[in-house]
Parts: sequence; C-alpha cells; structure tokens
Amino acid sequence: MAFIGTLQAEDHMKAAVYRQRGAAKDVLRVEDLPVPIPAPSEVRVRVYASGVNPTDWKSRSGDAPMTVEYQIPNQDGAGVIDAVGEGVDERRIGERVWLFHAAWKRVNGTAAEYTVIPSDQAVPLPDAITFNQGAGLAIPYITAYGCLYLDGPINGKTILVAGGAGAVGHAAIELAKFAGAHVITTVSSSEKAELARAAGADVVVNYRDADAIDQIKAAAPNGVDRVIEVALGANLELDLAVLRPAGSIITYAAEPTGDPHLPVRRLMTDNITLHFILVYNFTDDQIKAAVTGVSAALAAGALTPSPETHFTLDQIAEAHEAVEGGITGKVIVNIA
Repeated sequence: MAFIGTLQAEDHMKAAVYRQRGAAKDVLRVEDLPVPIPAPSEVRVRVYASGVNPTDWKSRSGDAPMTVEYQIPNQDGAGVIDAVGEGVDERRIGERVWLFHAAWKRVNGTAAEYTVIPSDQAVPLPDAITFNQGAGLAIPYITAYGCLYLDGPINGKTILVAGGAGAVGHAAIELAKFAGAHVITTVSSSEKAELARAAGADVVVNYRDADAIDQIKAAAPNGVDRVIEVALGANLELDLAVLRPAGSIITYAAEPTGDPHLPVRRLMTDNITLHFILVYNFTDDQIKAAVTGVSAALAAGALTPSPETHFTLDQIAEAHEAVEGGITGKVIVNIA
C-alpha cells in the first residue's frame, strides 16, 4: 500500500478506545496502538484537538453489539496532515485541517495522536484559527448549515434558533447572520442569553418567560420564516405560535422523553413543513455545500468559538461525561 510520510506501521501512538459499550469510566481506556497508515485517497492527521459531541457518547453508551475489535471515539478534530495515501497530492503534507465524520462507520476517531480519514474530510484550516476552534467546527456547523439552507437561501429571512447557547445553536446564529438573516433565539438563563448575544443574535428571549411568545411576535410581526429546533416536543407549541403560514421547522435532535405528539390538522392548515435531519446521512451535495459555506464564513472571520472546556486524552471518560451531562459550550480533548 503506497503512501508518503515519515512514520511506519510499527510505530505506536496513544489512543482512547472502547472495546464494549457502556458507561464512560467503565469502558474507555487509553492504549498504545499502531500508528495507522493512510489507504488510497486518505490522509493521516497528527491530531492536536478532538471535539466531543452528543453522538460520541451516545454511540459509546448504546446497547448495539460491537462489530469491530475496538473503536476510537470522537468524530471531530483538528491537526496537521503528516502523510498521504496513493492518489492524494503530497503537497497536502503539512496542511492544517479540521476533520469531520472521522469515526462514522470507521474505527479511527479523533481521540488519538493520529487518525486516518478520506482526504475530502480533512478541510483546510486558516492559520488564524486555533486547533481548539477547528475541533469544534464539524458536527455543529455542518448541522447548522444544513438546517438553515434546507428550504433555500436565508438572506432577508427571519430565523428562530432554539437553544442559542448550545453548540449547534451558536453555529446557526453565526451562519445565519453571516448570510444576512434576522435572527431570534431562545435560551433558558441570563448567562446563556449573553452567549447568544455574543454570537450575534438580534433578539434573545428566555423561553421560560410567561410572555415569550409575545416577545418573539413583537420581534417578527409577520411571523418567523424558519425554526432551527433542538427540542421539538418541548417547543412545538411556541414554534407554531410564532411561525408564519408556509413556514418550516427543521429539527436535528431527538429528546430523551420520547417522540412528540404532532397536531397534524394544525400543521396542515398553515401549510407548515416539518423536516427531520441527521448530519451523518446528509447527501454528498449537502456536505459539500455545508463545508464550502462554513469555510467561507471561517475565512471571513465570521465564526467564533463557543466556550471551551478542556480535557487531556487521559481524561477522555470525564470529557464524555461532561457532554453527557449537558455542559454548555464545546468539550475539547487536547492531544499532547
């Protein structure tokens, strides 16, 4: 198998792994593993920062049987390409990159000193952007972009972002403002309101306020065009109260309390479109559009990092627990 790089197959690396599913502290371990060799059309990346997302702990804690000997967790990361497989331009060696879908149907996630990944899943990272910020880009921003543009351009539209202090909410606010949208967001506390304002939201509403619906209607007297929704069941009544006829709700997360009841007649009467999306099943065109759009906003300086909580690789279990516990902002595992 031809590749261009310095390390050989007999070299070893530190990597977090789990060999069975379960609670983070029960199954996650740091082990010495062989450094992976990039296959044709792949690059190998020296990982400096690994982002943890909800799907990472959900995959690890699920009850589906393991189909591989071990799994290195975490989909998102950032680092430097140090080797390329056959068919990849060797000039990519030394390139700073952010990574997406590293562990999706693959063993080599980003919670390791090195990972291998298809070349087009290693996206150039501007020199001005830290590896920590780069590791927080992929799932939140690709998800947010896909939600925002699912029904077409958003310039001049009014967008309601539910949960504006969350990772996807933060990304949606920034991308929508960069595209020229008017952005309203909901939060649950004054601290989260400050985070949403810092991301650029035009109007921030505490959804726990008795007059939350009235506040949103005052900010969008003609109705909201699109809702980017993190908790459909909890927020559906508010969404329908402020959405304009023929508006749309795009929901990207499932709630632990179960599936919501859908008022079909009410949705039908107002010609409301309800979309369900999962970032891992985006089409190639959706992924390409999102990566291009996120990269453009990043290059323009329009994106800022969410609040970051940092862990070392040896603290991988604590990092997963922090995300599972609902910590605000991004959890980053720094790889020494």
